[in-house]
Amino acid sequence: MAWYEGTWIPPEPVRIAVIVSRFNQTVTDGLLKGCQKALAQHGVTDEQIDIIVVPGAFEIPGVVFRLLDKPYHAIIALGAVIRGETPHFDYVASSVTQGLARAAHEGRIPVVFGILTTDTVEQAEARAGGKSGNKGAEAALTALEMMSLYRQL
Repeated sequence: MAWYEGTWIPPEPVRIAVIVSRFNQTVTDGLLKGCQKALAQHGVTDEQIDIIVVPGAFEIPGVVFRLLDKPYHAIIALGAVIRGETPHFDYVASSVTQGLARAAHEGRIPVVFGILTTDTVEQAEARAGGKSGNKGAEAALTALEMMSLYRQL
């Protein structure tokens, strides 16, 4: 029986794209900092990371699809969709999730979902470096593990 499992050791060479939305920037800044810190702690240098800023989470899947055939080993998507008083949240959260899932299924590299979908700003802040940890850091570790796994398969 063969057993395949990824590690947090970055492969060489490595080049990672991080797409981060500007909307809800106090939250997404925290996600990005957590992501960068986790990558650095595991040996990924700033020169190996490209950060692409988009207006909002809705724009992330379109950029991901443009990058799938570029020389990246993983793409990390970071954003925050926070529920408001209208159904806008449902449409954006669903569209972003479906778009990223499609890219992950169709692409040759890992596409990591680091999009917060929360009911309140407080919940989002708690997950962007607050009391609930940092989902940006978790996305970075997922990218490292999945790059390692993809190289084994």
